[in-house]
Amino acid sequence: MSKPAYILGISAYYHDSAAALLQDGIIVAAAHEERFTRKKHDASFPANAVRYVLEEGAVKAHELSAIAFYDKPFLKFERLLESYHAFAPAGLTSFLASIPVWIKEKLFMRSMLRDALKEFAPAGETPMYFPEHHLSHAASAFYPSPFEEAAILTIDGVGEWVTTSIGQGRGKSIEVLREIHFPHSLGLLYSAFTAYCGFKVNSGEYKLMGLAPYGNPDGERTRLFERKIREEVVDIREDGSYLLNMRYFSYAVGLRMYHEERWKTLFGIGPRKAESEDVAQEYMDMALAIQRVTEDIVLRLARTARELTGLDTICLAGGVALNCVANGKLLRSGLFKGVWIQPASGDAGGALGAALAVWHILLGAERKPEADDAMRGAYLGPAFGADDSARVCKRFRAPYRLFADESELCGTVADLLAEGNVVGWFQGRMEYGPRALGNRSILGDPRNLEMQKHLNLKIKYREGFRPFAPSVLEEDVSACFDLAESSPYMLLVAPVAEKLRKPLPANYNELPLWERLYYQRSDLPSITHIDYSARVQTISSATNPRYHALATTFKERHGCPVLVNTSFNVRGEPIVCTPQDAYICFMRTEMDYLVLGDLLLAKKEQPPLPEEGDWRTEYSLD
Repeated sequence: MSKPAYILGISAYYHDSAAALLQDGIIVAAAHEERFTRKKHDASFPANAVRYVLEEGAVKAHELSAIAFYDKPFLKFERLLESYHAFAPAGLTSFLASIPVWIKEKLFMRSMLRDALKEFAPAGETPMYFPEHHLSHAASAFYPSPFEEAAILTIDGVGEWVTTSIGQGRGKSIEVLREIHFPHSLGLLYSAFTAYCGFKVNSGEYKLMGLAPYGNPDGERTRLFERKIREEVVDIREDGSYLLNMRYFSYAVGLRMYHEERWKTLFGIGPRKAESEDVAQEYMDMALAIQRVTEDIVLRLARTARELTGLDTICLAGGVALNCVANGKLLRSGLFKGVWIQPASGDAGGALGAALAVWHILLGAERKPEADDAMRGAYLGPAFGADDSARVCKRFRAPYRLFADESELCGTVADLLAEGNVVGWFQGRMEYGPRALGNRSILGDPRNLEMQKHLNLKIKYREGFRPFAPSVLEEDVSACFDLAESSPYMLLVAPVAEKLRKPLPANYNELPLWERLYYQRSDLPSITHIDYSARVQTISSATNPRYHALATTFKERHGCPVLVNTSFNVRGEPIVCTPQDAYICFMRTEMDYLVLGDLLLAKKEQPPLPEEGDWRTEYSLD
């Protein structure tokens, strides 16, 4: 009997560091470093994530067959040097800050990684490989997908040189067919508008996407902004390729995304101040304009991928693949019979993709697609047992009720939700990727008119305009949404079903933001966004039987197969990892109940949380 082959994948040193482990090509475990360190988007070497995946796989570091890092440092350094040269003398300050770090450390990535791994094993001879960044993305998209063959589209800010790629996967092979190179980047274009609208780059892009529906779809200003973007900022070709007008951008060699004075002149408004109390209508219109441009480019690129490959299935990865509005429109376009998106599409997913690229491409291992996919529902992080939860309760002297019967637990929680309570739901293995999918979730009743406002302002402590996602029983999805497919990873936006909608007043788009926000648009008001859309997660009994049991009980007792599902954290905090993380978050917010496995804790019964100072200073706002 041959020894199993273990491959460790690592992403690090930019943002969203992570580690993943394969055993004979099967995904054993994967996790973000931020979940352990409690630092959002942690870019450091993922020591905690590496330790976890090795423990989960019951393998020692010296037993690894290979280590894979998610990009090529020398190619990235080449891009930096050529960019600084091309834009000189601009960028001198940035050059003096970044190049010494590269010369001293990052050029010697192999040594850096081996030094970091000494904690787990003596510096050994384990082979180390460096797939290109977009190949790692492509591998993360295609290899776990259910397709034997598929077109592959990867779009992000930038890897080494590549910002966008079209490829095709067949069996164990991936072929790259087209590329777009830095500084022309759809991801960085979207991030520039994210920054201009007052949100943080690399974490606020989803806010811009959530703000876009508040733009006036038929408004003159929205059309003007979109026309100026297309005429002055980005040249979009029929095949989806594009060129950015670099006169308007500073990111190539600078510390800012955009050239402020030129943007002011072009759009007639200055950048929105971050954290300002209200969002003016012009920024909503700008968000809608760039969202429309982004969707157009994604659809054109997908159409080109279809033409180049002749295939009717497609896989997506890269940060732009987290734009679930664009994903939903791609699905409904009918270009492809099957669309599969890597749930950890950002840089964290590069750890998994790098390992898969080594297994299938370098080592030539055959691939057998799984009927659903190979991601195990993305429940790839650590799990904690009953003893772990009981110890946390003992440590904080926290009263709880133990349920020996799952159906009784689900019935109690379903009734609490129907009464308007907010419940922290902590179960099983932690999710890999940015979405909470029912194991590290905060839950509510979607029929409750006040739930969105309450969750945003009293639980998450975040901007009130941001929408919440529905979790719906897989078997009931088409009854509630205009969606015939499963959406297990909350990566598709679909319209709420017509029969559940309520009519809007004629002047709806002219109303102030808050009047539109709190107008009841459907029978599920807390998950229906301003344009009748929702970011849907379907719940499967195969991948998450307990969450499915809860939603089923809620439907049976209260006639609704949908739950509000938001990630178990507050703004600026990573999603909770451990029972202690969950209890502390529960106590710091106005959540009403917490479920830790089989334990139910009521807020009103808990002693005060012993803390010094203001805990909110622990997390920088994202």
